[in-house]
Amino acid sequence: MAALPFELAPAIAALPFVSFLIALLVGAFAPRLLPKGGAIPGILATGGSLLLSIWAFVAVRGASEGMYHESMTWVAGVGEAAFDLHFGVLLDPLSTLMLVIVSLVAFLVHVFSLGYMNDEGETGLPRYYAGLGLFTASMLSFVFADNLLMAFMFFELVGLCSWLLIGFWQTERAPPSAAKKAFLVTRFGDYFFLVGVVGVFATFGTTMFVGGEGGLESFPHLAELALAGEGGAEVTTFLGLDPQAWFAVLGLLILGGVIGKSAQFPLHTWLPDAMEGPTPVSALIHAATMVAAGVYLVARIYGFYALLPEVLALIAFVGGFTALFAATMGVVKKELKQVLAYSTISQYGYMMLGLGAGGYVAATFHLMTHAFFKALLFLGAGSVIIAMHHNENMWDMGGLKEKMPVTYYAFLSGSLALAGIVPFSGFWSKDEVLFEALNHGMAGSELLLGAYAMGLLAVFFTGFYTFRMVALTFHGDARTDTARNPHGVRWNVKFPLVVLLDAGPEALGAHHYGELLHDFAHYESAGISPLAPGALALVLALAGAGLAWKLYAVPDPEEHTDKLGGAKTVLFNNYYQDEYQVWLAEGVTLPLARAADKFDQGVIDGVVNGVSSVSLFGGSRLRRIQTGVVSNYAFLLTASFVVLLVVIGLLGGWF
Repeated sequence: MAALPFELAPAIAALPFVSFLIALLVGAFAPRLLPKGGAIPGILATGGSLLLSIWAFVAVRGASEGMYHESMTWVAGVGEAAFDLHFGVLLDPLSTLMLVIVSLVAFLVHVFSLGYMNDEGETGLPRYYAGLGLFTASMLSFVFADNLLMAFMFFELVGLCSWLLIGFWQTERAPPSAAKKAFLVTRFGDYFFLVGVVGVFATFGTTMFVGGEGGLESFPHLAELALAGEGGAEVTTFLGLDPQAWFAVLGLLILGGVIGKSAQFPLHTWLPDAMEGPTPVSALIHAATMVAAGVYLVARIYGFYALLPEVLALIAFVGGFTALFAATMGVVKKELKQVLAYSTISQYGYMMLGLGAGGYVAATFHLMTHAFFKALLFLGAGSVIIAMHHNENMWDMGGLKEKMPVTYYAFLSGSLALAGIVPFSGFWSKDEVLFEALNHGMAGSELLLGAYAMGLLAVFFTGFYTFRMVALTFHGDARTDTARNPHGVRWNVKFPLVVLLDAGPEALGAHHYGELLHDFAHYESAGISPLAPGALALVLALAGAGLAWKLYAVPDPEEHTDKLGGAKTVLFNNYYQDEYQVWLAEGVTLPLARAADKFDQGVIDGVVNGVSSVSLFGGSRLRRIQTGVVSNYAFLLTASFVVLLVVIGLLGGWF
């Protein structure tokens, strides 16, 4: 009986895939037969996935080895240098925990969509629910993938689904543009990921995360043996590079895909624009699942990254910088979902900071808590947007606390968790990330200390923009007629909020969840006490929240960020990152591509065409002597013989 949930593991992803097929095919050929435009099959499928995921999670905890791995050969290699391609299922505490998160959020998003999409009379619902089903199936398959190639394939499929869902409102101008931007920016990072996958194959002959007994067939274990100089680990490095240096290159290549998917600097610019998609899509893809894919991938192969302290330090620095960089932009945004978008970028920066600092448990713990409270915030924002007749400008809101009590208290709970206020879950997970960065940084890493300082400063900005958002949306006087008479929301909007409220943000003992995960410690610890750093972070969070409350939780708030002058303009325009990337594409990349094209056509093709033109010219001239007249051929033979005799005579000195 214990093996049953493991044997049914493929069904976790297969069920949403079936709902995708139902929505796609029935919606295309017999839409009247499709219940709620595909919502009911999607709800049933994701509900089944959730139950199976919970069953697998419990079974893994009770298993003697704490892991289940089943792999099958997809393509068998031929020859000595060939290698096999595999598809498999890997269930361990990390993957099963992520399966529960993804399936739960997907289930609640399907329920929420009944109120956000169906009740609003949207058209094209089968296409919408088909996209949700395919995305959910792809993300779940990515989570339990047992090798890097399989993970890459579903990594790309998740990106494709993101493009489809962000651009759902295809008749409008902004959503298709945002979808295209998300696709192109993430593909840029995925190109490096693809090269990294090929490099791992060429180096180790396998991309398996785990293998036979002791993990002897996994590439992280082979890398460990190679660096230790032990026998049995034959690796091939590029141009004979030192294994440590070559492994660092591979780690950085894979990191390219991670930075793109998890919206880290400088490939973060797609995520704020992705808010053009439906709000349930934002909750599913850009809060709890797709953007989490990059962070999850680093955690999945952490045994490999743990061998590369320089790469991890770089990961930590990028994460700390991204956390601060995005948080500063969140303080000036006017639209509710835009604030949450930059908050998402910032929070994933914290996760990368934790992983880079050696805090595997802290980072994965924050990954879990963030999935719950950010999904709660996005769905809460969706409830507000419904009430405001799809107006997202916070300056047109105000006074919604009494009008929407369930949404308010759910949103407030998620906000307290996001700001890191004790005893909410965000306090435990985010401060554990900061503590790991400080603890290992004080052991001798200046880069980690710099990353910690940026992450700590971001705490203040997080508290400020979070409670600026709460105050402008729910407190003060109603500033428009819509806010005075908001549209009502039904149970299918409130139910997911209540479930998410119970699932994460108010978990007083949330810090115990980290015991479910294995700690890959690699830095020497300085052994400092967590009390003082935790108290400092809490003071900064309260200071930011208190300042925002004082400035904006008033009957008639003012835009105090106007006092920043030119700094506000820079922040509001996202440090001109979009303009910079457009300039880079049009001003640098495009001219270089045109120059390369001219070189290819003028030089490379010119040489080839020149050689062929000589052959063609000579052939055309020789063809003229092929007259078909026998007397002409006799004359040419005689003349050629005479010329040959003269040449031989000259060379032999006969004349």
